[in-house]
Amino acid sequence: MAWNFSTEPEFQEKLDWMREFVAAEIEPMDLVFRKPGDPFDPRSPARKAMAPLKQIVRDKGLWACHLGPDLGGQGFGQLHLGLMNEILGRSRFAPTVFGTQAPDTGNAEILARFGTEEQKAAYLAPLLDGEIVSCFSMTEPQAGADPGEFTCAAELVRGEWIINGEKWFASHADMAEFLIVMCITDPEVAVHEGSTTIIVPRSAPGLEIIRNTAVGPKDEIGSGVHGYLRFNNCRVPHENALGPVGGGFKVAQSRLGGGRIHHAMRTVGMLNKAMDMMCERAVSRVTKGERLADKQMVQEKIADSYTQILQFRLHVLYGAWLLDQDKGYTHRVRREISAIKAAMPGVLKDVIYRALHLHGSLGMSNETPLMDMWQYVPEMGIVDGPTEVHKVTVAKDILRNVMPSPGTFPTYFVPTRRAEAALKFADFLEEDPL
Repeated sequence: MAWNFSTEPEFQEKLDWMREFVAAEIEPMDLVFRKPGDPFDPRSPARKAMAPLKQIVRDKGLWACHLGPDLGGQGFGQLHLGLMNEILGRSRFAPTVFGTQAPDTGNAEILARFGTEEQKAAYLAPLLDGEIVSCFSMTEPQAGADPGEFTCAAELVRGEWIINGEKWFASHADMAEFLIVMCITDPEVAVHEGSTTIIVPRSAPGLEIIRNTAVGPKDEIGSGVHGYLRFNNCRVPHENALGPVGGGFKVAQSRLGGGRIHHAMRTVGMLNKAMDMMCERAVSRVTKGERLADKQMVQEKIADSYTQILQFRLHVLYGAWLLDQDKGYTHRVRREISAIKAAMPGVLKDVIYRALHLHGSLGMSNETPLMDMWQYVPEMGIVDGPTEVHKVTVAKDILRNVMPSPGTFPTYFVPTRRAEAALKFADFLEEDPL
């Protein structure tokens, strides 16, 4: 079996073009469109600025590459998508310009997989075209991401779902054309069998946005793009169920695996950007008569950062390769994606802090991108499941097939092993002449 870390020349050309295009045309948008919702909100002037860039991407055949050709994508697969997302992760606008922004990517995937033809026509087609924005509403204020504690419920009454309860941190809810909401539809059974995902139009009566929440301290309370929602006898037609009734947990899980690794892919891009800034600072700044780059403690920071980024990147690409191989969210795929997700905030914290520290007061000011990057450290430890949950998933899967020792002492107990080895090699052992 061959192991190959090279990229096909034809695809490398696409990556090279993307790198130049993102740096020259998209990264400048980060400097002038500063509102949290600017990359996504159809009401933002940034949408007009992105429109010609999106057309260039379409003309290059690089629009929505996470999708198969039947849905307007190129069917590149997760490994190629990982290499692309490393570049897109350098700008918060780049995923939208390339049609790969969250949560729309995951929502498009489950609509394609579970949606009826009517649902696809109404929601999937305009979503893939980048005409509308969507929301995936799962977490709740009292439960966080633990489905076993969800209380937002939907009851089927005379052909309508009547939804009551609250949802929390529903990203892009206020600007979305529709929301995919995970509801408890049978509280008498486990959530794996008693929840249903339901499509709720933003205009549905009874859907209230209590307020929007922002990440970090710099924005006013009530701003941001993450909605705190309340459903007050919110009514939608029964045919708005997405996937089987009672199968909402399965529907949700099918979108989370890809979403988690896509976050990780883009994080590699952010890490590389921080590394670039760190290195430029090191060779540019002189203190105590020598460059920062010539100081051993700075060299240690750069070497440690390089190693961590490379290790994390290779793990992400391995997870992407597994997704391509297994064609689904198998046990081994789930283990690696959880391990990657658990490692992500730690790598971010280490690398971005080193870069920030080497910049001194400039690094902690708002005059470099580093403090904006810093806010992603806690965010990446919480979104799509907290780090602790993913570590538990990894450990359980590792231990699944490990057998306990048959006796009092472990199988690697040296006295027992030595006695067995002595018998095995008895013919070759010579008596001590003394």
